[in-house]
Amino acid sequence: MRRFLRPGHDPVRERLKRDLFQFNKTVEHGFPHQPSALGYSPFLRLMAIGTRSGAIKLYGAPGVEFMGLHEENNTVMQIHFIPDQCQLVTLLDDNSLHLWSLKQHGGASELLEEHRFTLKGPPGSPPSATQVTAVLPHSSREVLYLGTESGNIFVVELPSFRVLEDRTITPEAVLQRIPEDNCNRRSCELVEALREHPKNPDQILIGYSRGLIVLWDLQNNKATHHFLGSQQLENLYWQRDGSKFISCHYDGSYTQWPVSSDNRQPEPLENTVPYGPFPCKAISKIYWQTTKNGLPYIIFQGGMPRASYGDRHSISVIHGSQQTAFDFTSRVIDFFIIFSSDPAAEFDDPSALVVLAEEELVVIDLKSAGWPAVHPPYLASLHCSAITCSHHVSNIPLKLWERIISAGSKQNIHYSSMPWPIDGGTNIAPDPPQRDLLLTGHEDGTVRFWDASGVCLHLLYKLSTVRVFLTDADPNDNMNTLGEDEWPPLRKVGTFDPYSDDPRLGIQKIYLCKYSGYLAVAGTAGQVLVMELNDEDAEHVVDHAEADLLQDQEGYRWKGHEKLKTRDGPVRFEAGFQPFVLVQCQPPAVVTSLALHSEWKLVAFGTSHGFGLFDHQQKRLVFVKCTLHPSDQLALEGPLSRVKSLKKSLRQSFRRIRRSRVSSRKRRGGSGNASEVQEANAKFDQDALQEMELAPVQRKIEARSAEDSFTGFVRTLYFADTFLRDSSRHCPSLWAGTNGGTVYAFCLRVPPAERRMDEPVRAEQAKEIQLMHRAPVVGILVLDGRSTPLPEPLEVAHDLSKSPDMQGSHQLLVVSEEQFKVFTLPKVSSKLKLKLTALEGCRVRKVTVANFGSCKTDDYSENDLAVLTNLGDIQIISLPFLKLQIRYPCIRKEDVSGIASCVFTKYGQGFYLISPSEFERFSLSTKWLVEPRCVVDVPEVTSNNHVHKSGTENAARKSSPGGCGEDERKSVRLMEHALLNDEKVLKEIQSTLEGGR
Repeated sequence: MRRFLRPGHDPVRERLKRDLFQFNKTVEHGFPHQPSALGYSPFLRLMAIGTRSGAIKLYGAPGVEFMGLHEENNTVMQIHFIPDQCQLVTLLDDNSLHLWSLKQHGGASELLEEHRFTLKGPPGSPPSATQVTAVLPHSSREVLYLGTESGNIFVVELPSFRVLEDRTITPEAVLQRIPEDNCNRRSCELVEALREHPKNPDQILIGYSRGLIVLWDLQNNKATHHFLGSQQLENLYWQRDGSKFISCHYDGSYTQWPVSSDNRQPEPLENTVPYGPFPCKAISKIYWQTTKNGLPYIIFQGGMPRASYGDRHSISVIHGSQQTAFDFTSRVIDFFIIFSSDPAAEFDDPSALVVLAEEELVVIDLKSAGWPAVHPPYLASLHCSAITCSHHVSNIPLKLWERIISAGSKQNIHYSSMPWPIDGGTNIAPDPPQRDLLLTGHEDGTVRFWDASGVCLHLLYKLSTVRVFLTDADPNDNMNTLGEDEWPPLRKVGTFDPYSDDPRLGIQKIYLCKYSGYLAVAGTAGQVLVMELNDEDAEHVVDHAEADLLQDQEGYRWKGHEKLKTRDGPVRFEAGFQPFVLVQCQPPAVVTSLALHSEWKLVAFGTSHGFGLFDHQQKRLVFVKCTLHPSDQLALEGPLSRVKSLKKSLRQSFRRIRRSRVSSRKRRGGSGNASEVQEANAKFDQDALQEMELAPVQRKIEARSAEDSFTGFVRTLYFADTFLRDSSRHCPSLWAGTNGGTVYAFCLRVPPAERRMDEPVRAEQAKEIQLMHRAPVVGILVLDGRSTPLPEPLEVAHDLSKSPDMQGSHQLLVVSEEQFKVFTLPKVSSKLKLKLTALEGCRVRKVTVANFGSCKTDDYSENDLAVLTNLGDIQIISLPFLKLQIRYPCIRKEDVSGIASCVFTKYGQGFYLISPSEFERFSLSTKWLVEPRCVVDVPEVTSNNHVHKSGTENAARKSSPGGCGEDERKSVRLMEHALLNDEKVLKEIQSTLEGGR
């Protein structure tokens, strides 16, 4: 009964655990899933993105990030920054408005929701009466103008969201000033756009859906001009000097309108259909930007000919004789232009076009010839091809880091060299303590190398394996090439390309040795490529070898896909990682496990049929081992034919249920005396257990049948230099764990360096361990004489780790889905085990060794196991005694793809996909924490103008002491300064004083 007792409470250990372990979700890397709205503040130089799930994310200079979440989880429809303020307003699809503020707390800025509001109409009015369609934050910073479906424009006070009913602009009031023969009541339905006059804040332009446009005088509450468009209106834009404005329409046209000082009825200056005369798509948004050379930039979304290009997502830029239609591979959500917002500037002089598409953010440099794209420092489109696997490498040596960056810079020569234009705020987070890489494998056969050291996940280098194989698409094809007379002048931009030439190219496993620069990648069709880093372009032949994993078996026939065809002769490779050998598994099944030992120059690979070992120095296959069980027919069907698999697995599930029911009936159907004895024993056990404090109940592990499908599936491979034959001599070894609970151990004889090329590597099976419960083996680890995990290959040679203790006895840790078990070596006798204790069917999905350092002292650190279960919990388990230290809920158990995508780091952090395009980063360590920490300062507002500041003043603004959420004294001083420099306010004070006398 003692094993049920809870161990004594150790206050010292509990205190140490608080110094070592802490769970935090720190930052989201990648591109927001399902973006729905875009906003930009030229004053703060911050960009905001809203999503369909109700998230709102702000971005500025690299490292400046904020995130908020609406409680309602409704779609964000519009985002508008309040002029000259650290505030913004969001409109959701439930018609609610939300006011957000950036405030300082603890030395850093935070995004907080301050108020929420829903516009309500009079009793009995239809929902359309208050359905908001257009929002205009006025430059006075005191009110919002809300256009609705009914044509009413409501005025709402800020920050209280109080409706100022006496200032409502009704359709009836608008129609009073317009001749009856030109308009009727329906002309003023649905407000499409509201725009403030750039020079006169007392005038706003109102655009109605049916084509009527009205210039409204706010002081006198009347319409001063009206403009009659012949087509359905989409949007409006003022020219900088306020003398003209542009309207764009549903038929693909845009019109210039003059605004005269008298009340004459204005006629349009020019009506243009840029891609006519054929019927065209609507132009949904337009900018007209003035320049010093006199030629304006006309930038608009849509307008393509419907018949031939109706499915294109485009934004066109016209500047004199230059015209380009940027073609995006996903739907354009919104865009904005970054231009000079200095009130003294005479021209707009646009510098960049920022486009939010459904799957990526694209920035175009409008200053450079050819209008190239700008390489983004964040918001990377991780899913430009679907992510199939990931691999994290910590603490990259500087030399390897620089070589990877050098290879990546040669790929980025077509990008613009302009600095990132969205540069608001200041990143005050400490510099990352080390260089970390996150490698992602993709469906199109590429591997991307990401800088995962800090808050911004930045692409360093992209590797493609396609050149080794013959596919339908030629990698030299350029999709962007256009003839000189091509019309419309389309040009593809962006990196998002979800279409793979061949699903067999998909990358399934990655292993990088950071010390030698060797990289192994394995794919869907049994291909294993070993590569080395080369700083120059090269052309060479890739050696081929085949590994027949069914060589000793008869009567098996592979029903899955064929292997990829390889190119004959030399292949040209770019600088970077270049393959020098290809190992092709037969049958060409998905590679399920991979291990690389760069010191021994060996690579091991496993599939659902077996595993093999390849000597990549001699380019020779060392051995293969078939793990296929006679009942494993499912393993021969391949991943692309699963209908029969589903039927078979369902049949097997029902058989297991029937077997368990029959066996339980047999147990109950014993003799009467036996049942009485069982009842008495059970009562005694229950009474005894109630008198003591119990340990958590451990779940009974159900033994699995050897007939279960995929028992030969190789789940893990591990190299170790340990004692396998006897306790006096250690030798290189390879360990393999399967889905059927079997562990194979092979002794390896690796010749010394001077005879390495002359003598072959030899392997001999030394051990075979069968776990009684037959649960899949997900991890294997050897602990040295100090109970420390063995170091990585070449880690000791680079003086980055102590030499392993070869004097004391080694231990083998085998982690299955259902338990952890420690064996002594070389006898392989069971020493210790820990069963998972969750009653609801908890199973291990991921396990890794992580080093946890104390946040109180640099002198103490320890190695523990970080474990992710199928319930989404993360457990930390001590080594070597297998004591559960702490448990954290991390991922929803329903999020199967998130659990499958999780990858741990060596220092207690982790990543998992929360959507196809986003990684959530979390930390289990108190010492290693990567999270945004930034400040957004408030620039001073000059007297009597509310025009945004930009450009050269940005550096001074960053260093200014004021900030969002400053204390009350500073706020009062700022207000006092603004009031005493405002002429209107001074005159009003003077008149009041005179009246008092």
